[in-house]
Amino acid sequence: MTKSGSDPDFPAVAAWLLVCAAFTFAVVVVGGITRLTESGLSMVEWQPLIGAVPPLSQSDWEALFAKYRETPQFQRVFSGMDLAGFKGIFWWEYLHRLLGRTIGLVFLLPFLFFYLKNRLSKPLAWKLAGVFVLGGLQGALGWYMVKSGLVDDPRVSHFRLTAHLGLALLIFAAEFWLALSLLRVRSWMPVPAGLARYALAVATLVFVMALSGGFVAGLRAGHAYNSFPLMNGHVVPPETFMLEPWWRNFFWNVATVQLVHRAFFWLLLVLIPLLWWRARRTLAKSAAHHLLGMFAIQAALGISTLLLIVPVPLAVLHQAGAVLLLAAAIWTAQCLQSRHLQ
Repeated sequence: MTKSGSDPDFPAVAAWLLVCAAFTFAVVVVGGITRLTESGLSMVEWQPLIGAVPPLSQSDWEALFAKYRETPQFQRVFSGMDLAGFKGIFWWEYLHRLLGRTIGLVFLLPFLFFYLKNRLSKPLAWKLAGVFVLGGLQGALGWYMVKSGLVDDPRVSHFRLTAHLGLALLIFAAEFWLALSLLRVRSWMPVPAGLARYALAVATLVFVMALSGGFVAGLRAGHAYNSFPLMNGHVVPPETFMLEPWWRNFFWNVATVQLVHRAFFWLLLVLIPLLWWRARRTLAKSAAHHLLGMFAIQAALGISTLLLIVPVPLAVLHQAGAVLLLAAAIWTAQCLQSRHLQ
């Protein structure tokens, strides 16, 4: 018989999902490091099984380095790199892929245990199966992204990069949302009308802002217009709509992409404090405090990263901050929901 939401197994399932979310967070952060250090193209083959074994001998390293020397990235960007330098970028990409494989096991094995022990409700089991499928798709999408950089222009497609980031954030959001749903205690404290929908809208905007950050990263737009709050003295740079037709600017124009990312910031600068103000006397007050604080931290990280022209440590912290900001927004929205997951 399937256990109810009041049984102690639900906290166990929630704890497992929080561990999975933590692994997903780690994958996103290491993925940011691989991008910023240009390590992502160091592994030129996708080997889901045997690729889990690292080079174990000097001959293994020489063979991998020989394959890498045939790539456009080595020939056009790192032509002076020696084997020691190759190892430096290889290990970051290897760690990124290893974490992806590890989270697959961390998710699948406990899921099978809970399912076979009949400790998951049917709706929850289907949702978790969907998350696992998304994880498998994420691995394939990651290789699809890498392939776009193994060409004459050794830079991955910013569309594929953003899709890869977006799917990772979607998986994280699903894991975190479901975990909080299982942990949340039912309460009859009234919630102001429309506040739950408002919190969900804010969480959605945080997610979309993170996606716009993927375009900024993919086009290296953070290396341009390194002033704040104006963009080289302009609210809207004159180059914003230089491409024809106009809609191409939102996908290929560095000025427009950065302007859109900033626009989301300014919008959230209004919406998040307002959400905090409305939620501060509800059950979501702790979550709202964290959301407001994380937004302030993320804003400081983003502005500092821009003004200092994208130093790697700050840029990595900014990417990590995007995930934590999304988590705080999800937590706030979850606290304001009126239904408990069964």
